Amino acid sequence: MSCPPWPKGKKVVHLDLKGAPPRVEYLHRLIELFSELGVDGLLVEYEDVFPYDGELKLLQATAQPAYSRDEVLSMQEFARSKGMEVIPLVQTFGHMEFVLKHRSMWHLREVAHCVGTLNPHREEGVKVVMEMLRQVVELHPGLSTLHIGADEVYMLGEGEESKLWLASPGRTVEQLFLSHVTKVARAVKEAWPHMTIIMWDDMMRGMSLDTLKASGLVGLVQPMLWDYTPNLDVSQTVSLLEKYCSAGMADLWAASSFKGSTSVYTCVTSTQRHLDNHLQWLKVAASLSPAVNIKGIAITGWQRYDHLSVLCELIPVAIPSLAVCLQTLLHGQFSAEAQNLTPLTCVADTVFPGRRLAELIVELNALLNSEDIRFFENSMFVRGWFSPYQRQRKTVTPLITMQIHNQASLYLATLQQKVEAVREEMASLYPDSTVQEWIEEHVSPVTAPLQRITEDVAACLKEMVP
Repeated sequence: MSCPPWPKGKKVVHLDLKGAPPRVEYLHRLIELFSELGVDGLLVEYEDVFPYDGELKLLQATAQPAYSRDEVLSMQEFARSKGMEVIPLVQTFGHMEFVLKHRSMWHLREVAHCVGTLNPHREEGVKVVMEMLRQVVELHPGLSTLHIGADEVYMLGEGEESKLWLASPGRTVEQLFLSHVTKVARAVKEAWPHMTIIMWDDMMRGMSLDTLKASGLVGLVQPMLWDYTPNLDVSQTVSLLEKYCSAGMADLWAASSFKGSTSVYTCVTSTQRHLDNHLQWLKVAASLSPAVNIKGIAITGWQRYDHLSVLCELIPVAIPSLAVCLQTLLHGQFSAEAQNLTPLTCVADTVFPGRRLAELIVELNALLNSEDIRFFENSMFVRGWFSPYQRQRKTVTPLITMQIHNQASLYLATLQQKVEAVREEMASLYPDSTVQEWIEEHVSPVTAPLQRITEDVAACLKEMVP
């Protein structure tokens, strides 16, 4: 059963650059592909790869170089030449880990142990936020739309200054949230009167209609409701969008996902999961009243869950998922073959930028997750003839121990060959720091036990074989 295609509005792809920022040449190739797939714009989340300057220069990444000013400008120029709008996303309340992790910024946290949430009572914090926004806006000539984040503001109200503020009768955490976001949005409008402001909606979902009407945000921001799940609750999502509309915020955005929302450490994208998410969003769009004005949908591609978490799947392995999701939005359905999608089959006859890396990652991931390799230490021979007890006392059977050594060495050699191919291909698309992080996160936990076994076998055999 199909739904109507996605209604009028922009289809914007989210580029999450807080992990694995593509080399500029690859970024341009991706933008060209997005254009061919029917994308209208880019939602760009720079975080620490933006070339912040002056007092904010400390925000620039140290693990890999930030993009230069010329590179940021060339990316925008190339996107515009392909008919795409660029919308920067700058976090201004929650998920400010890349700012508040720095020692000189610690005093601006809401609570000491929550690195992501800004203290809304410190004027210095607002000044930092506005300086971040100023630098980003100035490096985006002609910018008309800005996303100010404001999702997942954890621990809000738990700081000492917040507790004091909340002690006054009638004050709530909801009002505390709204006061800061409204202050930031008004400051943006004052600085750039024609700027359209988008923000994430999740902190407003539990608010009453009256609270939303009195929030000060009506006519100031356009909420973007995000849900990345394959079993998205259609009726609940429709109700939320209708509530925002009834409160006076009729201009609204949706946010789906083509990658980076399955689990925090996913290596290979589940295309079916993201297809299902978009099919649910189509049902939402078909169920809304005419009063709700959907401005567009952001198809998110998270690279990390937050600044301090591990890498999610890289863009190349998710391009088939993105193609499927866009086709689904354009046509209201996807072909029946989608039910049996493997990570790359949906564009099997298409050469897309990064395809070789995607194929290598899928192959290596299959090896890393094969039971023979991942659970080698639990095999009958290792547990029976080369247990920790036996290794410690070097009381082993040389014949079987040598067989264990040979098998572990074979697995290591097979993995190493594939890893080197991945390393070489990945280094052509991503900075060396990304390559190192990806291998240490995905490969080292599997190869380290195998390496340890081969070393322990060699040590034991010295004691047992003349």
